[in-house]
Amino acid sequence: MALLETQNLTKRFDGLAAVNGVDLTVGEGEIVGLIGPNGAGKTTCFNLLSGFLRPTAGTIRFDGQDITRQRSHRIVRRGLVRTFQLTTLFAEMTVLENVLLGLHLRSRKSLGQALSRRPFPPEEIDESRDVLEFVGLAAQADHLAKNLPHGYQRILGIAMALAARPRLLLLDEPVTGMNLDESGHVMSLVKAIRDRGTTILLVEHNMKAVMGTCERVVVLNFGQKLAEGTPAEVSLNPKVIEAYLGAGLEHAGR
Repeated sequence: MALLETQNLTKRFDGLAAVNGVDLTVGEGEIVGLIGPNGAGKTTCFNLLSGFLRPTAGTIRFDGQDITRQRSHRIVRRGLVRTFQLTTLFAEMTVLENVLLGLHLRSRKSLGQALSRRPFPPEEIDESRDVLEFVGLAAQADHLAKNLPHGYQRILGIAMALAARPRLLLLDEPVTGMNLDESGHVMSLVKAIRDRGTTILLVEHNMKAVMGTCERVVVLNFGQKLAEGTPAEVSLNPKVIEAYLGAGLEHAGR
């Protein structure tokens, strides 16, 4: 049984279909890429899966349960957690404090309640330090988030999501704005996250990162599913090449 499954997933804005009849499955333990040209509907799809938008039509099932119209905080508690295209951090707080606040995502407390709990319990501090050690930010634990280089800020966003103990992690452009070495490090981290038991669905414009990391790729175009298959199959698909205007998948979306 698929961990995540959508059927006829559709979202219309003033009559325009941003996502149109998308059937998507993600099996437990997979790393799946969701790609497509700018405006293809990828971020809208993520917003639907994570409960930030309500579908116009269709269904979303996670771990066998219908979550189509559940609110985002309930979806997180089920184990479906996302990051965002734009890094969302608490800039004036330390790296450790940011991860500690990530713990509130899986609790029944509001963010305000989480903020009011400082000083945090020792067991939560230990857990958060373990997350930072895993992602490679242990040495930056006491630094203010705003002072981190861009690449580290992106990794901190992933660490905050990991603190919620996701079963399925939705990564929205995790290597955007990174150089080759930074993006390679993050995609190695993605594989390590999966190897620790977290399934991953990612949106990314860096096709080298996608093709080198994902076992399966789903292509959207104008809100519809255009193709699906292994990276090699997708990269040779004439419809996919046409959708990217012949630019070459390695340069698509940049």
